[in-house]
Amino acid sequence: MPPATLSNARIEPVGDRCLLIRLGEQVDIGISRAVHAVAALLAASKPPGVIDVVPAFTTVAVHFQPSAFPKGAELPSAQLTRHLESLLAQDLPVLSAEGRAIEIPACYGGEFGPDLEDVARHCGLGIDETIELHSSAPVTLYAFFFSPGNPFAGPLDPRLSIGRRSSPRTRVEAGSVAIANGLTSIYQDASPGGWNVIARTPWNLFDVRHQPPTRLRLGDQLRFRPITPDEFRDLLEPRQ
Repeated sequence: MPPATLSNARIEPVGDRCLLIRLGEQVDIGISRAVHAVAALLAASKPPGVIDVVPAFTTVAVHFQPSAFPKGAELPSAQLTRHLESLLAQDLPVLSAEGRAIEIPACYGGEFGPDLEDVARHCGLGIDETIELHSSAPVTLYAFFFSPGNPFAGPLDPRLSIGRRSSPRTRVEAGSVAIANGLTSIYQDASPGGWNVIARTPWNLFDVRHQPPTRLRLGDQLRFRPITPDEFRDLLEPRQ
């Protein structure tokens, strides 16, 4: 891990029960690996009072119980901040440079990708070229959020540069594969959403009966495999 990555780290209080370790301002693979390494370090060292560690794009949230710290001294947040600063001065765990290679089936366009034509037009590309750019190169799974098992991955090819939709949809179907701001995501559950939907996967990515319940893991290398509507129906998995 480049030393500059952690020398720039900042620890910020978020309320009275959470500290935020900020490792950068813009998501990229290097920052994402630093985030995952810090999360692994905290999970292994079990700092006092910490009840949860939540990695995101550029930050690690450290949730803690104030009652676990001595009274009459500094605020619990200040005591934990000093402890975290000491931990971050140590060598970080060496993580694998790449996660698992996962091929995700995705049916592009039509009812499965209602924004595909608009994305192609906005980017000055043909439909087939847009699909090729999205599916030909692997993207790194940076973070889960928005709904359980909902992955966000990148970076996308810069030729697929597009922002969010000007008008969000009130319903995006479960399994929808969408892009915005250099990232791609999969809507695990049907929900409102403002990203550009270009495809849909038949896979279910979250099942509480499994351990872990998430099908994918942070750091996985995701590659989308175009499939036909008939293949989509054959591969469609039930959701709980």
